Amino acid sequence: MAHGLSVISPSLINLISTVGTKVPRGRCGAFTSRSSPGFISIRAVQENEGPRRLVDIIRFVPELSRNYFRSPSRRALFGGISLLGGFYVAQTISLSFGALGVNDVIAAVLCVLLTEYVTRFYYSRPKVTFPLALLNNFKMGFTYGLFIDAFKLAS
Repeated sequence: MAHGLSVISPSLINLISTVGTKVPRGRCGAFTSRSSPGFISIRAVQENEGPRRLVDIIRFVPELSRNYFRSPSRRALFGGISLLGGFYVAQTISLSFGALGVNDVIAAVLCVLLTEYVTRFYYSRPKVTFPLALLNNFKMGFTYGLFIDAFKLAS
């Protein structure tokens, strides 16, 4: 058993949760204990490297995303992705409701309400945050996609 313990790394020894377990002293000279001459004492060590609870993870996500999106290139990349995502959603809605020929008017009303609500929400805020800018980019792509589809149908 002492020979097998010498293969275990020091970080794994710290994770052992039994308090006061006596292990024969072998090649683990770094973990010697002065209390017992022939044995070392392994204590439970709580590592505070990362969040443990779900609440801690949820609280950590906004700070992590703020740090991730500080780079202007990442902001531009995700702005373009949201713009193209809006274009894709507009093309999908136009294609699905246009092919069926059912509820075209209701789909058009919902699209206009969506764009008008996002516009009002965007311009009523005193400060434009990054998620709000992404929402506005999505709206612009959505509107552009509907215009492009209207031009395709008119020709």
